[in-house]
Amino acid sequence: MKFYLDTADIKVIKELNQLALVDGVTTNPSLIAKEGVDLKERILEICKEIDGPISCEVLATDHKKMVEEGLEYHSWHKNIFVKLPCTDEGLKALKILKSKDVKVNMTLVFSPMQALACAKLGADFVSPFLGRLDDTQSSGLEILEQIIQIYENYDFKTQVLAASIRSVDHVVNSALLGSDIATISPKVFKKMLKHPLTDIGLAKFLEDYKNSQK
Repeated sequence: MKFYLDTADIKVIKELNQLALVDGVTTNPSLIAKEGVDLKERILEICKEIDGPISCEVLATDHKKMVEEGLEYHSWHKNIFVKLPCTDEGLKALKILKSKDVKVNMTLVFSPMQALACAKLGADFVSPFLGRLDDTQSSGLEILEQIIQIYENYDFKTQVLAASIRSVDHVVNSALLGSDIATISPKVFKKMLKHPLTDIGLAKFLEDYKNSQK
């Protein structure tokens, strides 16, 4: 499974990229707004740091303007994936952008039928939101499993990108289900590589060696 960082914080991206585990980055208008930076400038900074898919989300809500924004983003860098919301207008924009060979990540996906529609129209990525589904008393992982099964049934090429990851367990279970990608907040990313027994074991090894030298 590929690991993407879900952030627009370039300092954090550079820090975590030192582990050589970051395969791509997803951003959204909220993350860009949080950084208080120019959209194009920050996206290009990220593209310079990470040699992998970088998702940049449109701000428009009607398909014609979505297409305009998508084509603009596409012109910035070869690794940019245009993020479109899974709405009627977003699906219309998806069809048009794919006819122009633009790479597209369909976001805000909450049902298997939405995911199926995205795949039928040629989306490169589909992003089911696990945490937000859990918030509505639905099972995000159950929806993820259904999407993966449907895609396997019909051999769709669309990759499943598990999003709205709230915990290390979300990452583990997404991997067990066969999700192609998980996009992970820096907070969860750092937690998933840690285990208290590793720290305890290391401390014990070092202490034993130190005592042996006395």
